[in-house]
Formats: sequence, C-alpha cells, structure tokens
Amino acid sequence: MLFGHGSRDPLWHLPIRAVAQRISVQDPAVHVCCAYLELTQPDLAQATLSLVEAGVQRITVVPMFLGMGKHAREDLPALVQAMRLQYPQIAFTLQCSVSEDPRLIEQLAQIALS
Repeated sequence: MLFGHGSRDPLWHLPIRAVAQRISVQDPAVHVCCAYLELTQPDLAQATLSLVEAGVQRITVVPMFLGMGKHAREDLPALVQAMRLQYPQIAFTLQCSVSEDPRLIEQLAQIALS
C-alpha cells in the first residue's frame, strides 16, 4: 500500500499512481493500492478493507512522504496500529518514509544535477 497525504488536486495523485502502476508491471502477483491521509479516497481503512477482501494476508504500508513531519512520525503509525487491532489476522509492516531511503536521495541528487 502506497500511502500519501492526499490533495483535492487530481494531478497531485499522478506520481503515486505511476509508482503503483510500475509495481504492477514489475510484479503482477503483488496487490498494490494507494491510500491517503486526507482529502482523497481511499483512506487507510478503506484500502485495508479492499486488500483484506481480496485475500491479502500481509500488508506493507510505504509512506510516500519526502519530509518526516507529524503525519509520518505520529499519525500514520497510529492509523496502522488501529488496523492491526481491527485485523489481527493480517501482518502489517510499516516501512520508513521513502525520504529516508538513501537510494531515493541519490536519485533526487542525480535529477537535480542533470
């Protein structure tokens, strides 16, 4: 599950949806979806329900944040914990925000330098 902040602007969603599409192409067996904190649907609970109904037993939440603000540090972990309580049969993993991955930092530096 790719998790973003959300926006009323429909163009804002394109990059996250593009990542989801690339995942689907690279590994068609993976159930990938997007979820959003606010202003956009589905939210984490709706996306989780969709995956559970599809028979998924393990859900990895990937925060698609470039900054480590309150949403990534506090709000999202609390939301994932609520899902763990609601679906104890599902193994949830909350990854670090993509901004903490040195590979992304390197890619962004390369883009900036080009």
